[in-house]
Amino acid sequence: MPEIRAFRALRYNPETVPDLARVVAPPYDVISPARRAELAGRDPRNVVAIDLPVDAGAVDPDEKYRQAARTFAAWRSDGTLRKDRQPSLYVYEQAYVVPGTTLRRVQRGFYARLRLEAFGPGSGVLPHERTLAGPKEDRYKLMRATGANFSGVMFLYADPSGNAGRLLGEATESPPVADVTDDEGVRHRLWMVPEDGATASLVAGLREAAGREPVTIADGHHRYETALRYRDERRVTRGEEDPAFDHLLALFMDAGTEPLLVLPTHRVARAVSAADGLVDAAAASGLFEVEASDRGVLAAAFGPGAAGPGGRGRIGIWTRAGGAVLTARREAFAALLPSGGEALRRLDVTLLAAALERLCGIDRAATTTGGRVAFTKDAAEAIAWVDERMDAADAAFLLEGTPVDEIVAVARDGDVMPQKSTYFYPKPLTGFVLNPLEW
Repeated sequence: MPEIRAFRALRYNPETVPDLARVVAPPYDVISPARRAELAGRDPRNVVAIDLPVDAGAVDPDEKYRQAARTFAAWRSDGTLRKDRQPSLYVYEQAYVVPGTTLRRVQRGFYARLRLEAFGPGSGVLPHERTLAGPKEDRYKLMRATGANFSGVMFLYADPSGNAGRLLGEATESPPVADVTDDEGVRHRLWMVPEDGATASLVAGLREAAGREPVTIADGHHRYETALRYRDERRVTRGEEDPAFDHLLALFMDAGTEPLLVLPTHRVARAVSAADGLVDAAAASGLFEVEASDRGVLAAAFGPGAAGPGGRGRIGIWTRAGGAVLTARREAFAALLPSGGEALRRLDVTLLAAALERLCGIDRAATTTGGRVAFTKDAAEAIAWVDERMDAADAAFLLEGTPVDEIVAVARDGDVMPQKSTYFYPKPLTGFVLNPLEW
């Protein structure tokens, strides 16, 4: 079972950084170069300086990692960052409006350290996504240079008793140690909960609830696998007992009771011959029930405010000749699906991957690498790419969000989902808590 521990986080010191909003940032992997420059311009101490370093004209491409390490060390020395005195859990709350709606939600989780475990039978940590070598190498070089985790890996656990939710609510009754509203209007708050003293039972209860069964990686597979590599290499040179590098920064979210939101990632196919005939081809293939639709209906049906729960086998298609809603005839897909458990084979993204191969000649490798497929979170944008022939776009394929329970089911079966299958919203802010790999 997963081993979850309190830890002494590094946090921005309010005495030297009074406006936390200027120094936190979204996760590194959703920040464009322009966005990174804007964040760095807010304050030279913005966390992107250490979590998303840039080359800045250096001849050696690895110099950016060494510069991040120097900056990190300087911030620890000059009081920009301060290490908490007591090992604690850090309760984290996000209050947001579901995109495209007026529905308000609040979700809570907690930051802790998680002992690293290799994947496989009997592991307490389950993945659901394949990883790519490039992003892992980037994160490895940063971890090796700095000896810290700046971005937490998000994990899902299930507590059907509801006790974790009650304890998280109890923790938020006191004033938070951090309170920031980001550029998307999401309010992020943080509470420090020491493992000793009056809150000892609260910490113990949260650790027990999240550690009862294996946890599923929701977001951060590249960081997790990087931490495993770093741990294994450090073990060769250091034989200390219970080293801090055996753990990583983890954000635990209850998938059983929290209304977690997963937004879809739509596909835009490039260089498709006879793209204008795809709707007719979908009907003739026998794979789908086909209902003609226009761009406005499709953008609404598969946009962020859509009411569809996902997992229904519904896929939108748009070409310059028109569009439709495709509903999968699941029995017709049986021979086209990859090997694996039923949870993987019934996913909408799995059905779409098979349809792209059958209708467009795009194999699954092209889907995962992005060679003939582009990705966007915005259904209207996907449609516009086709209409405007942007980047040789010929057809947009629109998805509903993957239900959280399906993600967990795939992981429990030991399978992995196609790339770009999940996008948890809202994203946690980087910079609220940092994890130095030391006690």
